[in-house]
Amino acid sequence: GTVNLHLAEQLQKAGIAVVLLDRDLGPFPARSEFDLVGIDNFAAGYQTAEHLLKLGCQRIAFASRVFAAPTIRLRIAGAREALIERGVEVRAGFVQEGEPDDPHFLQRLVEQQAVEAVICANDHFAAMLAQALERRGLRVPRDMRLVGFDDVRFATLLSTPLTTVHQPCREIAMAAFRTMLERIANPTLPARTVTLTARLAIRESCGAYMAQSGMGQMPNKGRPPGI
Repeated sequence: GTVNLHLAEQLQKAGIAVVLLDRDLGPFPARSEFDLVGIDNFAAGYQTAEHLLKLGCQRIAFASRVFAAPTIRLRIAGAREALIERGVEVRAGFVQEGEPDDPHFLQRLVEQQAVEAVICANDHFAAMLAQALERRGLRVPRDMRLVGFDDVRFATLLSTPLTTVHQPCREIAMAAFRTMLERIANPTLPARTVTLTARLAIRESCGAYMAQSGMGQMPNKGRPPGI
């Protein structure tokens, strides 16, 4: 982050326009002096949590690696706000940081937190977590519901297709190009944030279709529902 900020500042001093894509250069909620183009990550985080709440999930966690990017912090904040507005307790273990294939991370998530659904920082994290759960004999979405971010190509190719937030990459690129032209034409403009709306691509991993078919709740078997 420090290296990227220094590079951007050097470009700015040299009179070269800089437009950031996806994320800012400083920690959330601070804002740099550069134009930023990306999705509304707060709204996307809110949307994912709201979707899981509507499916009946109450024990929701947000999982990411340590030292998450500012975009991830915005998604966490949005998801947390959705829980608060619905009157659902935001438990101390709401944010879980670690590696998805780390046995200790998985044990903490599954056994200690008794989580029903996990919002993952991105699709890669969600895919690795799904594999780790499967190795423990737990199935998605029967035993754990998952939602990712980005909607990368392999999201539909997983054994259980992944519900995820779709990034409108083409539209982001077009908005960034226009922002760059405006910045070149008027370098004195204040720093702007251009946010695009992302949509939730609903597939099997969140349990939406399982719930619709009346199979959303499985026998307890001595564990909290959903685990």
